[in-house]
Formats: sequence, C-alpha cells, structure tokens
Amino acid sequence: MDTIREKTDSNINIGISDEQREKIAKALSPLLADTYMLYLKTHNYHWNVTGMNFQTLHAMFEEQYTELAAAVDDIAEQIRIIGHFAPGSFKEYSKLTTITEEEEVPDDRTMIQRLLESNEAVIRTARKALPACEEAGDEASLDLVTERLRNHSKVAWMLRSHLQ
Repeated sequence: MDTIREKTDSNINIGISDEQREKIAKALSPLLADTYMLYLKTHNYHWNVTGMNFQTLHAMFEEQYTELAAAVDDIAEQIRIIGHFAPGSFKEYSKLTTITEEEEVPDDRTMIQRLLESNEAVIRTARKALPACEEAGDEASLDLVTERLRNHSKVAWMLRSHLQ
C-alpha cells in the first residue's frame, strides 16, 4: 500500500513540492480503490436485488453507483493532476482497498447493511487522506476528499434509515 506508480512529470510547479504531491497521491490511491470497489458492489446489488423493496432499492442503488462512477473519475484525475499515475487494476485495488468483495447475492436487508458498512469504510479511508492534503495546502485535493466525506456520510445515513 505504500507504493504508487511512478510520477509522470517532475516539472510540475503548482506550489506543492514533489514530496507533498507523492504523499497526496499515496493518500488518494486507497480512496480511489475503495470508491471503485464500492461502485462495483453497489452496481452488483442494483442488478441482483429482489424482494418487496425491489423498485425502491433498485432505483436507490442506481443513483448511488452513478454518483460513485463520477467520483472514481474525479479521484483518478486528481491523482493525475498532481503528477502521478492512478491505480487502475483489480490487482492494485485489492492491495489498496478496505472494501470486501462480494461472492454471493445476499437478501435486500443484508445488501443495505453491507453498503452501509462499506460507505463507512470509505469515510474512514477519506479521513486518512485529509492530513496529506492539509499539510501541503492542496485545497483542490482537500475539497475532493471533503466532498467524498459529505457524500458517503449522507449515503450512510440514508442506508442506516432503511434499517431502522
């Protein structure tokens, strides 16, 4: 998890040192991996949900995975903006992620519980990325991470509400 792909451009002059940009890329890479794996889990549930709440959950999961797809792109592009290659393979993601991959099709209530737990995991990963962004004064990366925190906190609240 400590390694990231080689940076692509050491001639970036944006007021953030090479060392700081590397720390930020290392902090954003697990966030990218978690976001992608949550996207995959959510899309899987969208396809496979059944039960009395099918229509509601099918639509809610679609809204969530659509937002996650955009987030994956935003995070990867931010890693590129600061001069590093973004991780982009399942092999890399499996080393970086905290999200458990699905190997079964659970019932609808279990889907909601697992998505809640996974969103909370992404929140924890995002919080770990904050210090590198703050220390470097990288407001763009900080804004991105803060937006992820806000989004996943709201989704977690909505999922938690379904379980009550």
